[in-house]
Amino acid sequence: MRVLEVAEGWMTRVVMVAGVALLPMAAYAQGSVTLYGTLDSGLLYTNKSLSPTTGLNTGKQFEFVSSGTEPSVFGLAGQEDLGGGLQAKFKLESGISLANGGFDNTNGGIFGRQAWLSLSNYLGELKAGLQFSPFILAVYDTDPRSMSQFGSAITIYASNTFTGTFSSNAISYKTPRIAGFTGSFMYSLGGVPGNFQAGRSYSASLKYEYGGLVVNAAILDASGGGDATVSNTLFEMPVEGRTVGASYRFSNWTVKASFTSYKAPETVLNGVQGGGNNNIWGGGFDYQATPFLDIDAGVWYIRNPNESNNHALVSALGTTYSLSKRTALYAQVGVVNNHGREAFGLDVDGALQGPPGTTVGGGVGILHKF
Repeated sequence: MRVLEVAEGWMTRVVMVAGVALLPMAAYAQGSVTLYGTLDSGLLYTNKSLSPTTGLNTGKQFEFVSSGTEPSVFGLAGQEDLGGGLQAKFKLESGISLANGGFDNTNGGIFGRQAWLSLSNYLGELKAGLQFSPFILAVYDTDPRSMSQFGSAITIYASNTFTGTFSSNAISYKTPRIAGFTGSFMYSLGGVPGNFQAGRSYSASLKYEYGGLVVNAAILDASGGGDATVSNTLFEMPVEGRTVGASYRFSNWTVKASFTSYKAPETVLNGVQGGGNNNIWGGGFDYQATPFLDIDAGVWYIRNPNESNNHALVSALGTTYSLSKRTALYAQVGVVNNHGREAFGLDVDGALQGPPGTTVGGGVGILHKF
């Protein structure tokens, strides 16, 4: 009996020690991984379309679009509690085309929208990898149409440049919110051997929030460095961007206004016109008419500060009706008027550029999130 008691005592101690040894492992294993995505398919019509070879109108177009109002994407997001308020986070996000199952709205990589890892605590968040620049996030904040793929700040942004949309080789830091202020800074290494400047960029933003008021400002500076491998791609073309904007939310209404400037070389890559120097004044509203119906509208006046003959006007109106928390129907209409060499269009997916004169378009579709 004595032997059995001793053996049982030792076994109990071993189990207790093993359990204590495993406690840190259990604590550090408090993490989660989420699969998420957005699927958007619709139909787009415009009464004019641009010929990339002649720059003239080639007539009406009617097409299926994979991202009528939001990019179709899927991704993985995760986080782990490391203790003491420290968290590790990651995100891998890819853009997809519902038209053919290929990549869309990415830089061409399998996770060509976002692919980053970060550490965050009460001191802020340090992030490394492919990510959105503080500049484009600031443009998003003051866009009345929340960067709809049709007639919004992103169609104007993409007509000037894609640089800063998906920033490769990037390291960023975001401060905690202090007295209403939040700051962000990002530096993107060029990654070209023998040319430190090639493809490098930096971006910074400062946001102030108080009640329903949001005011932000941001800059983007990207250098081509004279290296053809990065300077002649839509995502790495040289550009300087500046933006300042404000939004105010009251009741079911949110009104927004902004000023943005781009300085980029005029270029034609793969039949797509882009670049140029442009100042953009924009404004609009979002109105949550009912719990199921949302209405938004925006208007943007674009002008080349060096050549007054180059100017354009873009306006759009959209409605979204929620069938459930995850699925919605949408409809939108827009008008763009181009003068001089301006070639702005209405839709990122299929009508990013437009011919001289007035182009009218619209689209309908369905949106599902998971």
